Amino acid sequence: MEQQKLSPTIIYVLSVLSLFCCCFWGFGTIFAGVAFYMAHSKIKLVQANPEDYEPSSVRAMNTAKTVALVMLIINVLYLIYAIYSINSIGWEELMERSREVMEQLQST
Repeated sequence: MEQQKLSPTIIYVLSVLSLFCCCFWGFGTIFAGVAFYMAHSKIKLVQANPEDYEPSSVRAMNTAKTVALVMLIINVLYLIYAIYSINSIGWEELMERSREVMEQLQST
């Protein structure tokens, strides 16, 4: 019987996308969470029947799961920071600071 290959490409794509989206108030948490869940599900399938999968593709999927977990942690930390900023500074003050920064960038 031929061994199956796991393809971690979609996990990596979602993880990188989550890194780009983390700057938008932790929005990348969604992508990183989905990537981690998908990788975790695939690893569970491998654990049920390890002889059915190529060892190199299993290692690649484990690496992708680790990358997704790191991105998830980064996004959750940024989301916590965003929530803290909104609660401590206030939404109006935060928007005023954002407007001032945009004006400074446009003037230079």
